[in-house]
Amino acid sequence: MSGDELALVEEAFAGNYIAPVGPMLDAFEQEFAAYVGIPHCVALSSGTAAMHLALRHLGIGPGDAVLASTLTFAGSVTPILFERAEPVFIDCDRETWNMDPALLAEELADRAKNGAPAKAVVPTDLYGQCCNLPAIRKICDAYNVPVICDSAEAVGAKYRDGEDGLWRHSGWGAQAAVYSFNGNKIITTSSGGMLASADKALIAHARKLAAQAREPVPHYEHAELGYNYRLSNVLAAIGRAQLRVIEQRVERKREIFAEYRQRLCDLPGLAFMPEPPFVRGNRWLTVLLLEPKQFGADAATLLAAFEAAKIEARPMWQPMHLQPLFAGCRLHSAHDVAVSESLFRHGLCLPSGTQLTDQDMDRICAVVRQRGRATE
Repeated sequence: MSGDELALVEEAFAGNYIAPVGPMLDAFEQEFAAYVGIPHCVALSSGTAAMHLALRHLGIGPGDAVLASTLTFAGSVTPILFERAEPVFIDCDRETWNMDPALLAEELADRAKNGAPAKAVVPTDLYGQCCNLPAIRKICDAYNVPVICDSAEAVGAKYRDGEDGLWRHSGWGAQAAVYSFNGNKIITTSSGGMLASADKALIAHARKLAAQAREPVPHYEHAELGYNYRLSNVLAAIGRAQLRVIEQRVERKREIFAEYRQRLCDLPGLAFMPEPPFVRGNRWLTVLLLEPKQFGADAATLLAAFEAAKIEARPMWQPMHLQPLFAGCRLHSAHDVAVSESLFRHGLCLPSGTQLTDQDMDRICAVVRQRGRATE
């Protein structure tokens, strides 16, 4: 916590707005919009809810093709299934570990030739690192396909816009951007999310849908299907306090990444998630990549060593095209073994909380070094 949460929560209680409406909610939306540079925002119960409402506003429906990153968390793409649309997964590139723009261009070109256009594209900003959104936008604009950027993990991350050279916040420039404030994110409202867009009508419609789609008449009338997706005023108070320290959080996350790299960079067969020059990620998680023959152990073995030492590390996201839920969905890749599959098998997420101490780092890095030496 930043230290300001309790005072703002008490202010919310004093105002008696213990509901998904109130001055804290309004202020949180306005302050977040100012921070990310996207003019219109609506605060919601989760990032998944935000993605769902963006798809609903765009009219995504049964049988529609939505192209999405395969290397992501399920909440990014399950809303496609909510609307009975068809996910088509795009492999990632080695430069960013995010959606490969070249593969996206191939898929859109193939669909244009076959008369089966995509209805939306959903790239993910993986582990707080921005995708190549300028390239993705340019490709999609040529086919008039909207982009919904899954920036759930990337609050505080930035990319350099190729057109003007300015640094932009993650999600800026997409038709809509989705952010998450789940308990494990870089800032949190316990649970929650935000949908942001330069399209005022999109956010207005999402706001209506999130409040059960009630019509603006004195009695309760509903002409379209709505949802109970609004964030509460109390949780928005927490969000306001968290937003005040986002830049410190990003700096601390980047320090943790740099510390891991400095301590472990001499080990053979070990690399870290790359950061291309047009990106400044928030380093939400520090991710290792192991080459087993050089390092002396694979990711599963190192994960077991962490568990034995009572240290929580985690595998990378399992690609969506490997998930039983998405069995039968197509993957567009340029490789016999998709880049995303290779990263999943060889990647490992290290403890990355901002409260890590030097002693914690000593313990974590000792496990890595010992496991690497154990089979030399």
